[in-house]
Order: sequence, then C-alpha cells, then structure tokens
Amino acid sequence: MAVSGKARVDHPTRPRCRGTMMSKAYDRELGMGRDITRRDFLNGVAVTVGGSMLSPQKLDKSADPWFGYSSPQEAYYPPAATGMRGSHTGSFEVAHGFRDGRTWAGEDSGERYDMVVVGGGLSGLSAGFFFHDNAGPGSRVLILDNHDDFGGHAKRNEFSYGDRTLLLNGGTSNLEATNHYSTVARTLLATVGLDLERAEAADATSRSFYRSLGLTGSTFFSREIFGDDRLVTGSASGFGPNGDRQGWLAQTPLSENVRRDIVRLEEIGATVDGWSDLSDGERKTRLARMSYATFLLEHARVGPEVIPFYDDRPKGLFCVGIDALPALYAWAMGYPGFQQLDLQPLSRVGPLTHIGGGQHGRERQFSGGPTIELPDGNATLARLLVRAMIPDALPGSTLEDSIMAHLDYSRLDRDDSSVRIRLNSTVVRVQHRGSPENASEVEVTYVGRDGAARTVHANHVVMACHNDMIPYICPEMSPEQKSALGYGERMPIVYTNVLIRNWTAFTNLGVRSVTCPGMYHSNFSLGRALEIGDYNPPRSPEDPMVLHMTRTPCAPGLPKKEQHRRGRRDLLETTFETFEHNIRDQIGRSLSGGGFDPARDIEAITVNRWPHGYAYSYDTLDDPIEWALFEDDDRPCVIGRQRFGRISIANSDAAATPHTDAAIDEGYRAVGEQLLTRSRAGI
Repeated sequence: MAVSGKARVDHPTRPRCRGTMMSKAYDRELGMGRDITRRDFLNGVAVTVGGSMLSPQKLDKSADPWFGYSSPQEAYYPPAATGMRGSHTGSFEVAHGFRDGRTWAGEDSGERYDMVVVGGGLSGLSAGFFFHDNAGPGSRVLILDNHDDFGGHAKRNEFSYGDRTLLLNGGTSNLEATNHYSTVARTLLATVGLDLERAEAADATSRSFYRSLGLTGSTFFSREIFGDDRLVTGSASGFGPNGDRQGWLAQTPLSENVRRDIVRLEEIGATVDGWSDLSDGERKTRLARMSYATFLLEHARVGPEVIPFYDDRPKGLFCVGIDALPALYAWAMGYPGFQQLDLQPLSRVGPLTHIGGGQHGRERQFSGGPTIELPDGNATLARLLVRAMIPDALPGSTLEDSIMAHLDYSRLDRDDSSVRIRLNSTVVRVQHRGSPENASEVEVTYVGRDGAARTVHANHVVMACHNDMIPYICPEMSPEQKSALGYGERMPIVYTNVLIRNWTAFTNLGVRSVTCPGMYHSNFSLGRALEIGDYNPPRSPEDPMVLHMTRTPCAPGLPKKEQHRRGRRDLLETTFETFEHNIRDQIGRSLSGGGFDPARDIEAITVNRWPHGYAYSYDTLDDPIEWALFEDDDRPCVIGRQRFGRISIANSDAAATPHTDAAIDEGYRAVGEQLLTRSRAGI
C-alpha cells in the first residue's frame, strides 16, 4: 500500500545510527510502507516485520523470476527480478549444507557429456566456449550453476518504468585496462562480438552527456560521523571543481585541526624521521609492511579524526578501509602523504605495476588502456558468450543488438542442444570413476531447485566455481591442494541499484555522484547513460533513472581475512528491510537540499549482495611480499589450480585476482589441460 510522505526528509536534531531502525513515524516518512517490489527474507526464512512473523505464503514473491507466470519455462526471466539478488535465497543453502557435512546420494540421470563445467560465471562460460569450439560441434557440454541466472558476478539488473527499460550492472562492473588483456582474452571478446573500440565509443556517450549538464562529484558528511549533515560539491579525493582545497574544506563540518592536517598531508606530506638512511627499496619495503592508516597516524602524525575522511577510498578495489591497505599500495595509487620520502617512480615493466594482485592489477597507471562500462556491466559479455554457444537463445549478431535483445531462458537447457546451461543446480560432489590417474570418466552430482540430487557423467570436468568450495566437492584431492584452494577469503561487496521516478534533485544540486564517508553505502551515483543500439537511456532529469550504490562491510582493526569473514556474515544476516531503510535514509538525507523525497521518488530496489564477492588477491601486509609482487609458483593459487586427473580448475580465484581477463585466461588454461588429456587418451 502506498503511503504519502512529507517532502522534508532532513532531521538535523535527530541522532542516527547506521544499520538501526528508528521511529515508525520516520519509517513512514522514508516510505518504508510503500508497496514496492522487495524481499523481506533472512536466508529464505520469514523474518519479523512490524511485530509479526510472516509465513512464506504471505511474502511478496515478485522477486522470484517464476512469479506470476502460468508457464515458467517460457516466461522465466531473472534479470527483471528485484529485491534481494546476487547471492539470492536458494543459491547458497545447499552449498552451506555440504560444507557443514550433509551428503546427498544422487540418482543417475543417464546423461553423458564430453565436458561438464561447474560454475556458470565468466570463467565457466568461457571454459564451455573454449572446449566446444576446440573439441568440435559434435561435443556435448553441460554448464551447471547454483544461481537462477548465468554470469556469476556479471549479472544484469533490468527495471521497467512506464514504457522504458533501464539497465545497470548487478555485479562485475567493467572491462578494465583492456590494453593489458592477453591475446586469448582479447580474441575471445572479438570472437563473441564485443568489439572494444565500439564499446569504448558507446561508453564515451555516457560521460559526455553528464559533462554537458555540468554535473560533478560531491561529498556528504553525515552527522553520525562528522557531527553534521552537509552536502559539499566536490570530493574527498579531488576537492572542489576549481582545485581550491582550503576553500572546499571550509565548507565542510570538519574541525579546524582536521582541515589543517588534511592540507598539510595533501600539500607537504609527512615529515618522517628515521628514513633518511634507508635506500629506496628499503623505504618501499617498510611501507609494504605497514597500513596506510598506520602511516598517517604514526608517521604523518595526523589526528585520528582525519582517518574517516580517507577511510573509504580503497573499499571499491580492496573491500577494506585504510587500516588494512598497505601503505605501499596507497603510495602507488597516488594517495597523499609520501611527498618527502622521495620515492623513485615505479618501473613501467617492474613487478610493482601488478599491485592489487595478478593479471594487470593497477597497470592502468602505465597506459593500461580504457576502462569500458556497458549499460549492464560485464553481463553483456556473459550474454554474448551464451549467444555464441546457444545462438537461438539470444537473437541478433552484434554487440549493439544484444543490449535490448530478450534472452529466452527456456532455450538454455534442451536435450537437442550440444551446449546446455542448467541453472539452480548446486554441485555437491565431483569424483573420478576409478583412480584419478587412470579413470576415463568423472561423476558429477548436483542438487536441483526441486531438492533432488542427480548424477551426470563426463569425460572431463572444469571446476570454475569458487575455489574454496572445491575441497568439499572433490574429496579425492590431496590435503596440500585442498589447503591451497582454501587459502583465500573472497571479499564481500554489495551493488545496490535503486529506480527513482526522476533525477531532478541531482540537477538541482549540480551533482552526478555522492561520496558518503563512513555511511552504510560508501557512495551512490546516477546510472550509466550510454547510447548503444536500441537502448534508450535517460536524457531528461524528468526521466526515470537507476542509481548505483556500493557497500563493503568491514570490521576495522582486524586482519584482512577476518574482516572479509565478518563482512560475509553481515551480508548473510542482514534483511532486505534493513537495507531498504538505510538506502532510503542515506539518499533522502544526502539529497534533501535538491528536493528528493524517498517516500515519493523511490520506485524499486535491487540489492545485489555478494558475500563471496571479489576473488582474494595477495597483499604485502597480510601475505608474503613475493606472493603479492611476483608470479611465484609457491603461491596458493598456483598449487591449488593444478590439474587433478580429468578435473581442472578455473575461476579468477586460480589467478588470485578479481579481474575479468583473469577469469577468461584461467578458463582457457583449464580447458587446455583437459584437451591435452583428451588428445593423449585418443578421445
């Protein structure tokens, strides 16, 4: 039921706490009573809302891609589902069950395949494509995935408002530093129709559009962190549009001492003692072993009140604040404070250009090429891979016509198809029939959406799922390999997309994006406005728009891995209602000066939670320096990804880097191992 809300949403005298629920009157003012599509679930179990326990029958099912259709196989369309997405209810319960010791006896389905790929993310889809393309059209491939949609983290969110369809990424955001992609990765993109030059030209239309409106970045200082609610045009990293640092800081609620420390840090840098006798390498080694927060507090000697101003800056890349970011990385990425250390520039071909872990890391500093964003992020690549393997599932033949083409999910898993993609299927066991050295076949057991366990047989298997789950799925592996596969802790992250009826509040304030240090979501911004194919992006502030928000749950002060574990628990335990409340509160307070009313203006919310988000990458603070800076064969990712009989291992985990090209390259390597096995066996 829609509830009318007041226009005024800022309450300067009311104390606020992140993640807590306030008065019912404030909830109504935020629009919590509005009848939008949402899921009030806690891991699929009904939760208390408004003092009553809702039964599953009474829960809003519009977030279910089957809901409302008499023929689900024809109408099933996950990208349009809203509410709690990403690791959605139904995608992880079976995996948690076998992790905790539950077993399933699978019934033989009678299905036989040349290749079974476990995991339908970009690495798994690439592996399926590589195998089928090399083994020939007569080969049979099955791709199994536990989610209700393919693509792994490369998910598409679609929103409908009136006669418009708006798109945004629900996970993997972009193709980064494409000049550093391998020949394999670049050839794959070209083969499936993702022309990088055309994609870059389309991406530029979004950037030029917002520039033409004169919209810029801004920073919202919240009263719970900084003592007052205040939106200031400009950002914590770039300051004001005219580069007037002190003038910009004077507009903020920061104290005079904090402002003075920031100016000193940005303009002069730390006056460090005890470094003068150290060589350049020794200075960098010292920075590698301390956090950026430690450097600021103990060497730059800023006050602790300065830390919140900078703390969120690395979260989009590393999913932790500056307390867990090596100071060496902060220097390499241009953070302030290092001017007086007189550090030598990085070599254009040296190991430090890989900071961030594997593949290309932060190499974009050295002509890494453009970062390309498509309307739905890298979900476009996932859709193009599906089109290449199952052409009649996605009409068309070009990048441009793929954007608005409707993908027919009923065609993904058909008996007469040489490549099949089976969703809602969690693999619980992969085991050779016989010894791994001599077996000619592998049994793969999965649990489907109906809860039944079934077994299929394959000549070869590629495990393109999260590598830390493989030890539970493949019991035959050695303890050493299992330990290596379980070494990393995937980084939790949330991409929240919010459909609003118009974006006049942004133009009234002159902003495109809002950085929110210390708040529930660290930032939000207007969505992408690319002109590509038949896609009709917003062009008038009166048009509907999708906002993008990012949250990285952390536990400051703890080691990085423990922060990731606690962040994962946070995401699995947080209800949609808590997310919705924080979303409405944060946007409403930030944009109140532009006339935004969350009760009136928010039409739909999709929370893409990824408890197992980015692949773990090594850093110099928590791991051996050699693992972070060199391609050492002793790294756990190398030990863990070794071929095991007719089972090979892919996924970006196998490269210890979260980048898309790593996912592609690892899929290629894993398939190559099995093609060699196939050739030697004469199959």
